[in-house]
Amino acid sequence: MEAGLVRRAEVAFAGIPAGALHGVGPGRMLRGVWRTLQGILAAWRLIGRFQPDVALLTGGFVGVPVSVAAWLRRVPAVVFLPDIEPGLALKVMARLAWRVAATTPDSAAWVPARKLVPTGYPLREQFLAATRDGARACLGIPADERVLLIYGGSKGARSINRAALDALPRLLQRAIVIHVSGEGDWAEVEAARNALSAPEKARYRAYAYLHEEMVDAMAAADLVICRSGASSLGELPALGLPAILSPYPHAWRYQRVNADYLAARGAAVVLEDGTLADPNSGLAARAIGLLDDAPTLEAMRQASRRLARLDGADNIAVLLAKAAERTHD
Repeated sequence: MEAGLVRRAEVAFAGIPAGALHGVGPGRMLRGVWRTLQGILAAWRLIGRFQPDVALLTGGFVGVPVSVAAWLRRVPAVVFLPDIEPGLALKVMARLAWRVAATTPDSAAWVPARKLVPTGYPLREQFLAATRDGARACLGIPADERVLLIYGGSKGARSINRAALDALPRLLQRAIVIHVSGEGDWAEVEAARNALSAPEKARYRAYAYLHEEMVDAMAAADLVICRSGASSLGELPALGLPAILSPYPHAWRYQRVNADYLAARGAAVVLEDGTLADPNSGLAARAIGLLDDAPTLEAMRQASRRLARLDGADNIAVLLAKAAERTHD
């Protein structure tokens, strides 16, 4: 997935072999060890050719071989921890890193104080310039309409998608619905859209995926329903968005910790994946309840804005510059 996104941004891309080492069976773990060793060799060669002053790394097992190779090459590394709690790969990378940039100070429970630098989440420039009125003008949405945005992350979320489709007639009575389903469920979503009445179709904006337009979809929304991946910690507060968060149940506890962080501060409510389709307390009931409760929605909006930190990218850049200075000391 990231290869396509990087090339879309017209940045050169080089893939590194890697494999999972934790939470998998013995056979897959052995393959993961072998691929990680291959990745260390590939990263060693790549770093030797490129001669970087500093390495910027982030989560996932693909970062481990690059982290090891950078350490062996004596290239200082800055590791960005997007979630509050690091996974096993990030814990390994943090041990070899010069500094660990974190989205929130709450990561101090897992990262040594001497390495941790709470920088905030790096945001695309579109987030800094986006406005509700401007986004609605771009999308052709009247200023006085309520807007519900539903998305499941870069790959979509089947349980969220199906709960949303089941509830569409109820939701469309309350709000314009922008639904970003992911490619995997697009055929099902498209069929459901085609089955709607003409007035309902006019209020249902369905997309398989949005690139640059996603910022406008978020900025135009009054309420968001989504997973609680790392981006929710930075992008939702940047736009002051109230959210119903449904942590992905098969991703260890990272999304749970993220969701609890936002909920504890009044910016979100948490809805378990297994209850999304419940007609009385699931996705539709919670969304309608909030859309009809303007004071609560406004309080969540203000709570979300208080968590916003818009200088994450600048702060990480400063860390990279300081790390690069070490190379030339």
